[in-house]
Amino acid sequence: MGSTRIRSAVTACAAVIVCGATATAAGNAVAASADSITALGNPVRTNGSRITETTVLDERNLRLQVYSAAMRRTVEIDVQRPADTSAPRPTLYLLDGAGGGQDTATWQQRTTALQFLADKNVNVVQPVGGAWTYYTDWRAPDPVLGVNKWQTFLTEELPPLIDRALGANGVNAIAGLSMSGTSVLQLPIAAPGLYGAVASYSGCAQISDPVGYTFVKTVVSTGGGNTANMYGPLGDPMWAANDPYRNAEGLRGVELFLSTGTGIPGRWDTLDGPYTLPGVGGLANQLAVGGALEVASNYCTHNMQARLSELGIPATFDFQPVGTHSWGYWEDALVASWPVLAKGLGLPS
Repeated sequence: MGSTRIRSAVTACAAVIVCGATATAAGNAVAASADSITALGNPVRTNGSRITETTVLDERNLRLQVYSAAMRRTVEIDVQRPADTSAPRPTLYLLDGAGGGQDTATWQQRTTALQFLADKNVNVVQPVGGAWTYYTDWRAPDPVLGVNKWQTFLTEELPPLIDRALGANGVNAIAGLSMSGTSVLQLPIAAPGLYGAVASYSGCAQISDPVGYTFVKTVVSTGGGNTANMYGPLGDPMWAANDPYRNAEGLRGVELFLSTGTGIPGRWDTLDGPYTLPGVGGLANQLAVGGALEVASNYCTHNMQARLSELGIPATFDFQPVGTHSWGYWEDALVASWPVLAKGLGLPS
C-alpha cells in the first residue's frame, strides 16, 4: 500500500478503541497495610520524586503512589512481584496503549500477560497514566493533557525508586504496544544503558515522516491533546530528535524485538471472540480500524527493519502474515518476545 493510502488509513484511529484504549475507567483497589510486603521503604530522590504510599493488593501484587517532581503530580504504579524474592531480581516495565492504563484496555484486563509472567523471576511494573501522551517529554503544557514529562519520569525518577523499594538488581527491560510501541523505542535512546531489552508490538518507529506524524497526531488528538505542544508542527526539529528511526544508532547493544501483523483478519478476529470487541459493530471496528492501523504499523516496522539492517544492529522481527491492531495478537507477541526480553534481563528463556 502506498504512503498516501496508509496516511489516510491512519486517520481511522479516531475510533481508538482498538489502539489499546477504551473510555471506561478501571475500579480502584481497597487499601491494605504494607507491613507484609518485601518493599524496603518509601525512598525519596534528590529532586523530590518519591514513593508516597504503598498498598498491598495480594501476596504478589502491590500498588505504589509515586510523586513525580517533573510533572508535579502523583502517578499510580502497579507491581507484580517475582516468583522468588529471595534475591534481587530484574524489572520489566510493561506499558499500555493509548489509554495509558487508565481505562479497561490494559494488559491486566485484556490478556493473561501477568499470569504468563507470574512464574518468572522478574518485577513487572505497570505505570497507570500517560494516556494519549506517547510517554514523552512535551515541549509545553497542554490545556487538556497537562504537563507531560513522562520520559523524565520513566528514565530518571521512577527506576531508582523501584530498585530501592523492591530491592531490584537494576537490570531493566521495557515492552509496549501501539502508542507505547513507539515509546519503548524512544526511551532506550534517551537513556543509554537503562534497558537491556525492548519489545515493541505494533508500534510506529518512524514518527517524523508524514505517515508516522499522522499516526501520532491522530492518537494524541483523539485524547484531546495537541501535538503542537508535544513536538511542534510537522518539520519541527523535535520530531526528528525523538524519531527512533532517525536515531536508531542509539539502540545498539539493546536486545530488540519488534512485531506487527498485516491488517488481514486472523484467528483473533471473530464475532464475540475472546479478544474481539463485542457484537457485530465491535468486530467491524476491529476489522476496519484495527486493520488500517496494523497496515500503518507494518509499514513503519518494515522501514525500521531496513534501517537497523543498514546500521548492522541485530534485532528480532516477528512479521505475522495476518492480524489486526488488537489484544489477541499483542498477547501472542509478548509470549513470542519473552526469550529476547529474558536475555536482556539476564534470565533463562
